[in-house]
This record gives sequence, structure tokens and C-alpha cells, in this order.
Amino acid sequence: MSQNNAAGAAGVADLRFCFYGAGSMAEAIVRGLLGEGLARPERISVVNRSNVDRLNELREVYGVQAPAAEADKSRLLREADVIFLCMKPKDADVALRGLAAFISEKQLLVSVIAGLSTATIGKLIDKPVAIIRTMPNTSSTIGLGATGLCYNDFVTTAQQATVEALFRAIGITAVVEERMMDAVTGLSGSGPAYIYYVMEAMIEAGMRLGLSQEASHELTVQSVLGAASMVKETGEAPAELRRKIMSPGGTTQAAIELLNDKQVSETLVRAVLRAAERAGEMGAALERSTIS
Repeated sequence: MSQNNAAGAAGVADLRFCFYGAGSMAEAIVRGLLGEGLARPERISVVNRSNVDRLNELREVYGVQAPAAEADKSRLLREADVIFLCMKPKDADVALRGLAAFISEKQLLVSVIAGLSTATIGKLIDKPVAIIRTMPNTSSTIGLGATGLCYNDFVTTAQQATVEALFRAIGITAVVEERMMDAVTGLSGSGPAYIYYVMEAMIEAGMRLGLSQEASHELTVQSVLGAASMVKETGEAPAELRRKIMSPGGTTQAAIELLNDKQVSETLVRAVLRAAERAGEMGAALERSTIS
């Protein structure tokens, strides 16, 4: 287990985890729990509504419990100390209302449902239960995620430490006020897509300059990987590292001047703001549909 996880992991091995929903994010968290030694396979269960093939796949790959029988699903939900809500937002209303019958006030709910507030989850469950809302991103599937977290008033300090340790198994965490979760969504939730977008353009540029697709792809990937690693390992600001590359009158300066002329930096800022705004719009729509 990594040293970062040790502080919050006391007692975690004794907990029972149940994942309601068996998508890629649920799998990423399961992989992190097992990979960091935070839980044993027999103490992890995964349930979904009807996709038996997916349950079989997770059972075979990770050794977790993944029953198809409704009675077994109900039992595992009741026995779990921590229930991860990993269903799709469109299914949340029906799923949470149905889940309420199996929830006790001693359990902890960890939501990975985009846009749904802890207050609305509480209303649908209709019990004073501890709820932690999270916003991971897709890089969590390879252990390099960034996850924003917020808590409702019923979450204890011990529960906070436990869940932060769990999500550090798949990347880094940032605890924020719930009103800032849309900002987390716009910045890091959608963040990988912005980088992929830039990478697409760089690969295309390399090919226009005569490089093969393979060479252009490899050079772009390594450039992005190296740049991110430089920021992390040196601790220097991106702006300072960029200035170190820019020789007066050189190639990098010529490129940056064109990007500035086209207001690329401001456009990227506006893109992140728009993503956060859209997260709020979608969340509001989801809230209206679930409480109507």
C-alpha cells in the first residue's frame, strides 16, 4: 500500500463494499481497491439491473462477488458498509427509490452520479444517511485520476478519511464545497478531453509536415507526458517552464505568438467555464426530474 493511503486506510480492510452499477468507473475503483491492498475480493460485491455478462466478467477478472439472483443482490446491499452509487444519471431516480428499502442509517453512500446533489440523493433515499458525492475522471481507470469530493452533514471524520484513501488508490483527491462541484466537472472531469483535443491537432500537424502517423502520434504522446511530468516533478509553474523553452526569435516563440494572436488561451479558459456552466445546467435538469 502506498504511504499516502496508509493514514486513511485503518480499518478499511474490515469493511464490505457494494457497487450499484458495473460500468468503467466502478471497475476503476475496484481495481484501485485491490491493487492498493485496501480490500479483499471477497469483501467487494458488484450488482446491476440486468447485465449478467458484465457481472460475470468482473467476477472472473477480479474475483469479486457479482451475483445475478435478486435475493443475493438485496443481501449484499444490506450487508455493505459502503455502497458506491455508480448507476447512470438517467437511471438514478428509479434506482435510488428502489434502493431505499435496503439502506440503513449506519451505511455510507458514495455517489459517482454526475450532477446529482447530496440533498437530492438524501430525499430519494428518504433517510438521514451519510453521503459523499464524487467527480472522478476517466484517467482513474489507469490510476491517474483526479477526483473532487464533497460531504453531507452526516459524514463522519472517519468516513471522510476512508473515502479519501479509497480514491487516492486511483489518483489524487480534492475536497471542495458542494457548490464547487460544477467547477471540478468543468476543469478535471472534462479535462482529459481538452488534452486529447490538443493532441489530435498536434498529430495532424506532424502528419502535414511529412511525418508518418505512427511517428507523429508517438512524438506527441511523449511530449505531453513529458510536459505534465515536468510540471509535477519540478514544481514549477507551467508559464515558467514555457518561458524556459522560448528563445527570443525562435521556433517556440513564433508558435506561441500565433496562438496568442488567435486567443487560444482565452478560448480554452472559456471552454472550461462553459463546461462548468453546462454541468450546472445538466445537474439542475436532473434535480428537477428526480424531485418532480
